[in-house]
Amino acid sequence: MKQIIDQQRRNFFGIAAGTIAVGLGVIDLARAETDARQDASNASFGPIKQLDAGVLNIGYAEAGSSNGPVAILLHGWPYDIHAFVDVAPILAKAGYRVIIPYLRGYGSTHFLSSETPRNGEPAAMATDIIALMDKLDIKKAVVAGFDWGARTADIIAALWPERCRALVSVSGYLISSQAAGNAPLPPSAELQWWYQFYFATERGRAGYEKYTHDFAKLIWKLASPQWKFDDATFARSAAALDNKDHVAITIHNYRWRLGLAQGEAKYEQLEKKLAAAPVIAVPTITMEGDANGAPHPEPSVYAKKFSGRYEFRLITGGIGHNLPQEAPQAFAKAVIDADGA
Repeated sequence: MKQIIDQQRRNFFGIAAGTIAVGLGVIDLARAETDARQDASNASFGPIKQLDAGVLNIGYAEAGSSNGPVAILLHGWPYDIHAFVDVAPILAKAGYRVIIPYLRGYGSTHFLSSETPRNGEPAAMATDIIALMDKLDIKKAVVAGFDWGARTADIIAALWPERCRALVSVSGYLISSQAAGNAPLPPSAELQWWYQFYFATERGRAGYEKYTHDFAKLIWKLASPQWKFDDATFARSAAALDNKDHVAITIHNYRWRLGLAQGEAKYEQLEKKLAAAPVIAVPTITMEGDANGAPHPEPSVYAKKFSGRYEFRLITGGIGHNLPQEAPQAFAKAVIDADGA
C-alpha cells in the first residue's frame, strides 16, 4: 500500500512541478494560485457525516481511500471546512484519507447535552479532535490547519505526539495561555486584536450575534486583503456560522484568552502543560502567506519551538490568512512533504 501511495504522490507532483517552485523556504504561486483565487470554485463536499465523539456530535467531510494514511484538516475562525475544498481532492489523489471536521460551534457539529458548557478554550478543541480520532479508530494522522485550526493542530502535536504523523501549521507555533494573554503588547500589535477587545464587552457579544455574517466578511477582507473571493464563496462558508452555539463559543474563546472567562476544570491539567510552551518534536512544516493581514508571529520567533524535522515556507503571490483556500496546491504539498513523501 505504501509503495502505491508513494507512486501516486510522485505522479501528482511530477505533473505539478511546473507550477510549484520550491526553494529556500519560499514557494512562488503567484500565477498558479491567483486564477484559483479569483475564479473561486463553488464546489462542495459530498454528504456530511455525523459521529458522536466526546461531548459532541461532530460533522465532518471525508475524501480519499479508507485505507490510506490519514490527514485531518482543521479550519479557523470565522471560516469553515470549505477552506479545504480544493485541498481535499489533491490529498485524496495522493492516496490520503482526508477528514475535515467542523469545530465546535460550526456547521452541523453540536453538543450532545444542553448542560455542557459552551467552552471555546484551546484544550477543549484539541480534545474534541482526539475524541474524533478515537471514534474513527485513527491511531495517527497528519494534523494541519490555520487560525484556530493551526492552534488545535499545534496542541495535538505537543500533547499527543504519538497520535501525530506530522504537523502543518499556518503562522507556526500558536500555543499560548491566559498568563501570556495578559501581557500587554505594543500599541500597533494591540490594534490588530481590536475584535478581541470588542468581544470582551457585552456590546461586542450582542454586535457579533446581530451581525455575524457581516462581521465575518469584514474579517475575511482584513485578513486576506488580496483575496478576491466572490459572494457565493463567502456564503457557502458563512452558513456554518449559523450554528446555534457559534456566538457563545467565539465569545468564550476570546474572553478566555484575556482571562475574562474561566475554562472547565477537566482541562486544567492540559492548560498547565500548554502554559509551559512545550516544544513540538513531530515533523513539521510551518507556513505563512506574504499578504496575511491577521495578527501572526514572525517565523524567527517560534522556530526553536520545533525540535524535529522542520521547515518554514513563505507562500508568495498575495496569499492571505486563509492559506489553504487561497493556495490549495501549496498547502496540500506541505501536508505530503511534512509526512515524509
